[in-house]
Amino acid sequence: MPPKQAFPAVMAFSGNDPTGGAGIQADIEALASMGCHAAPVITSLTIQDTQDIQGYVPIDASLLVQQARAVLEDMPIAAFKIGMLSSVEVIEAVHTILTDYSDIPVVLDPVLVAGGGSEIADEEMIDAITSLLLPQATILTPNSIEARILAHEADSLDACAQELLEMGCEYVLVTGTHEATTEVTNTLYGNRRKLESFTWDRLPETYHGSGCTLASAIAGLIAQGMEPFTAVHEAQEYTWEALRAGYRLGMGQHLPNRFFWARDDAEEEEEREGENHEDDTPDKA
Repeated sequence: MPPKQAFPAVMAFSGNDPTGGAGIQADIEALASMGCHAAPVITSLTIQDTQDIQGYVPIDASLLVQQARAVLEDMPIAAFKIGMLSSVEVIEAVHTILTDYSDIPVVLDPVLVAGGGSEIADEEMIDAITSLLLPQATILTPNSIEARILAHEADSLDACAQELLEMGCEYVLVTGTHEATTEVTNTLYGNRRKLESFTWDRLPETYHGSGCTLASAIAGLIAQGMEPFTAVHEAQEYTWEALRAGYRLGMGQHLPNRFFWARDDAEEEEEREGENHEDDTPDKA
């Protein structure tokens, strides 16, 4: 891992989401919230709204490599965050970059199905992800649907996680938002065993970009030098608060408010200023 920087840079491989709810904008906002500089590498251009994805065009693989190498040769990168990869060629290109910079930790969010249910990755792409990228992942962050797709022979989520660890991931965080439970349980695995389960109150809405937010927050905290277990815990707290403060702009899912903390700080400052003005008001006779 490269030396810790005062303002560490994280390279984010993600698609462009024109709604701003998911994809590269979600990465940039979450990484900024973690005190990091985002170096965005676009993997695909998408056509989507807050309800579902209608289509996408993969970036040419050679252009992706050129984007990444131009930055990697210019500035130190403290972590990689990987999101939507829209072709086998793009997956192979990312694999090449990770192989050449194998000392940099990798947070992989396997975006296989859109929030509205549309399939993003076909069988060939899934095979490429499992064979080329999972062995290079420091932390894999699938939701329960993605975990079952990646480890399709497993008969439980625990078994899925164990299979994914055997494929080469150092840690696997399986998120439980899609499960039919009253609370959301996210479970972290590593060292061939279950390490910890984290339980969160289930919020009443569904959210566009929650997975991107969580994975990017983890990557940002790893880049800051935090060890994985603590990074996973703190990133979940941040993501839950961003979802709780979320808002609805379109006709579909709510959008996370990844800068909720900035509004809280501004409101506290206004309250302090108001109190100071009250203290300065002279007493009436």
